Amino acid sequence: MLKQVADGVWVRQSEWVWSNAIVVRGEDGLILVDPGINGADLAELADDIDSLGIPVVAGFCTHPHWDHLLWHPRYGDVPRYATTTAVQAATDARERAQAMAAESATGIPLDLVARLTPLPADGNPVPGKLIAHDAHAPGHAALLLADRGVLIAGDMLSDILIPLLNPRGANQLAAYAEALTLLEEATQYADVLIPGHGAVAQGPEIAARLTADRAYIDALQQDREPLDDRLAQDWLAAPRQANLQHTRN
Repeated sequence: MLKQVADGVWVRQSEWVWSNAIVVRGEDGLILVDPGINGADLAELADDIDSLGIPVVAGFCTHPHWDHLLWHPRYGDVPRYATTTAVQAATDARERAQAMAAESATGIPLDLVARLTPLPADGNPVPGKLIAHDAHAPGHAALLLADRGVLIAGDMLSDILIPLLNPRGANQLAAYAEALTLLEEATQYADVLIPGHGAVAQGPEIAARLTADRAYIDALQQDREPLDDRLAQDWLAAPRQANLQHTRN
């Protein structure tokens, strides 16, 4: 079920890793940001959109990981935008993304996975300011809707996920630190933060998310074990080891 978190901004959360599908009202219609995850989620999101009575005019993908590359025929045959770097990465890894989607979820229209178009220079029809960086994934991008006080952060600033480095990326600690600086600047204009996974943050919680992610990255830079409450989740053991291995190689 869609939950309105700001003027013209709705969120629907899946049970799968607390994934957030985001609906944004633009000038000409709705923009779907990272819709997912299972086929049932995609179909129920389509039902929710129908109840709004506003057409979908575009999609937006924050980064080229399989769980952010999904779509459903009921959303329409509209452009699905991402940064140029993310589009190239998604195109190169399309078969792998389809395989991971088939393995990890059910009922996903695999032929629609990772069909992206570079976002035009003027950003239309996607509203807001694009904040691009290469932390976590190539061509990752957040969207700042300053007029509504909303920051859509992609897979950053989560209350359940630790910072996840791109194992194939170079200088990920520096990239992550730079990304956090960019996001911190953006949060000056945001009262609501929507991560790709986890709870929506409001008010002081936004700064707390930044502090937690920065402390985690600082610990990795200093080659010491991060102290982070999120690590109490057993399922993060493998990503945690991958981060440590990446930084020590």
